[in-house]
Amino acid sequence: MQRTPQTLLLFMTFVMSLVFSVWQVLLNNFVIDQAQFTGAQIGILQSLREIPGFLAFTAIFVLLLLKEQKFALISLALLCIGVAITGVFPQVIGLYLTTILMSVGFHYYETINQSLTLQWVDKAQTAPFMGKLLAWKSAAALSGYASIWLLMGYFELDYIWMYGLIGCLGLVMVILMAGYFPQFEQKQPQHKKIILRKNYWLYYLLTFLSGARRQIFMVFAGFMMVEKFGYTVTEITSLFLINYLINLFFAPTIGRIISRIGERRTLTIEYVGLMLVFTSYALVEQAELAAALYVIDHLLFAMAIAIKTYFQKIADPKDVAATMSVSFTINHIAAVVIPALLGLLWLYSPQAVFMIGTGFAFCSLICARLIPMEPQPGNEFTTEWKNTTSLENKAQ
Repeated sequence: MQRTPQTLLLFMTFVMSLVFSVWQVLLNNFVIDQAQFTGAQIGILQSLREIPGFLAFTAIFVLLLLKEQKFALISLALLCIGVAITGVFPQVIGLYLTTILMSVGFHYYETINQSLTLQWVDKAQTAPFMGKLLAWKSAAALSGYASIWLLMGYFELDYIWMYGLIGCLGLVMVILMAGYFPQFEQKQPQHKKIILRKNYWLYYLLTFLSGARRQIFMVFAGFMMVEKFGYTVTEITSLFLINYLINLFFAPTIGRIISRIGERRTLTIEYVGLMLVFTSYALVEQAELAAALYVIDHLLFAMAIAIKTYFQKIADPKDVAATMSVSFTINHIAAVVIPALLGLLWLYSPQAVFMIGTGFAFCSLICARLIPMEPQPGNEFTTEWKNTTSLENKAQ
């Protein structure tokens, strides 16, 4: 095993996905069986879970004290500790507190991980490498599901042991990584302040719209499967398994496709596909077709890698860490607002919720068409006005 930055990124991604997937898949059963949660309490817990993501911009202040690599490992350790102790506190307040601890680690890790990926991986290799990261993430999630089936199904372990074992396993792996990998040097010193630049506006907008669409998928697509078509826990879990298996085999290919055809064409394909999927969600009446749409939806979201590679190509290398922290907050603005607002609309018209998703995808498509074929600093977006001005300058 080579001691390279890319290897470290792969192993950190594996640990994160393994630990978080176990926490996520057990959550609903645990809070109902052990803590007797009501719908209001699970809603509060999910809102609390998203707050650290909304506050991800504060990561830039932590970087005044810690280097990014060390910060990523500490954040990953917090995630593991939060998951490990979840089963120890099967009460409302206890679950709120462990969820916040887990979420702080998760969201800080994701922020720094994205930053390190864009700094450590060459531009020409970023899309294929991110596809590989998705494959490792899927493999880890599948391992987590298998461990639940084995330990809770076959050995009949309780929640406290399942959470404890996976959390402690993840923590041990983090400690081993901290000792095994050296401190890698950064190619460019990073700005240690909040940065919002005019020439990144298109990236900010694509990030916000991506967060809005993803919330509709995560919150309402799965809910529709259960409410409208009566999918059981086993059937929903099977859909998750299918999604991760597809990502395991096809995510690296998607990364190579992005590298070959570019961000503009890739995102155009994604958003046209998502418009069709969200519109179909609003009209679908067959359970099997709804399941197929769910799988296609999940696969299309893998193409969102292109948003990050677009930013890498247009960014000043010194802006990466600060911009990643800000963009994570932008992405989570929708996570705080959309579930509550569209949840009320769902009571009156589930179809309208998905048509709003179609609208978000259409707006994203318009933004994608503003990405140049060859984005770079000074060529962050393209418009007819900009092209006309450029031609006039050349003529002069």
